[in-house]
Amino acid sequence: MQNLFRLIALLEGVSYILLLGIAVPIKYLLEDPQYVKLLGMPHGLLFILYIVLAIWLKPDYGWNKNQFIWVIIASIIPFGTLYIDRRYLKTS
Repeated sequence: MQNLFRLIALLEGVSYILLLGIAVPIKYLLEDPQYVKLLGMPHGLLFILYIVLAIWLKPDYGWNKNQFIWVIIASIIPFGTLYIDRRYLKTS
């Protein structure tokens, strides 16, 4: 389950970066919303999965309150979940 969480964290982080870095600028600069529609739904699902898995796996990782808050906050900061993977999830 922890490997699944790491994968979801990676995919959520990448989808967020693509959404903010590519799709949103294209939407507003080129007036083409198709990329936001294309990336928005998968990112939303990955975001929800990330939050649910973080809550579910909190006891397994032994996060204290502050660590858990940072894990959750990271989901709304670009590159945040990639930092969390390196800081809290990477086992080796």
